[in-house]
Amino acid sequence: MRASDQNRLLILNLINTDKALTLTFRTWTLYEYPKLPTTLKHNWTVKTSSQLEKPRYVMLGFQTNRQNKKNRNASHFDHVALRDFELYLNSQCYSYGNLNLNVTNNQFALLYDMYSRFQTAYYGKEAEPLLYKKDFLNYEPLVVIDYCSKQNELLKTGPVDVRLEFESHQKFPAETTA
Repeated sequence: MRASDQNRLLILNLINTDKALTLTFRTWTLYEYPKLPTTLKHNWTVKTSSQLEKPRYVMLGFQTNRQNKKNRNASHFDHVALRDFELYLNSQCYSYGNLNLNVTNNQFALLYDMYSRFQTAYYGKEAEPLLYKKDFLNYEPLVVIDYCSKQNELLKTGPVDVRLEFESHQKFPAETTA
């Protein structure tokens, strides 16, 4: 991709002013819990990071029996009867209260709302969610946690421990990956 002559002149004039230019940088990092224990509740210490590497958003998805299966679509996720989840940054909890999710009883509106708000916050503009509720539930039931706008001053210095707690109505199925 190349800039037009007009844009190239604007950029060159900006560079010639010798002002400091701020460039934003986004990175995505994947952390995988390869096999969840078959329990109702799980506590996962994801990582310890510096201030520069602390997450702005956290997405949590589950896949059951999809790894190395050619007949299963690895780009889809499973809801695993999720009931509640919490993100901990050091001792600060980002929970939004007890969510009481129950996909079987169609109680997942808050989960879909968090998903749709992420797109607006991340891209900086109002937009229709990429997936309708039905498609979201069937193919991409991701938990999206936005704590960027709710940061506590205690997290501005020192290392940050990232920990997730989540629970389900039923035991997590065997061969489930988070």
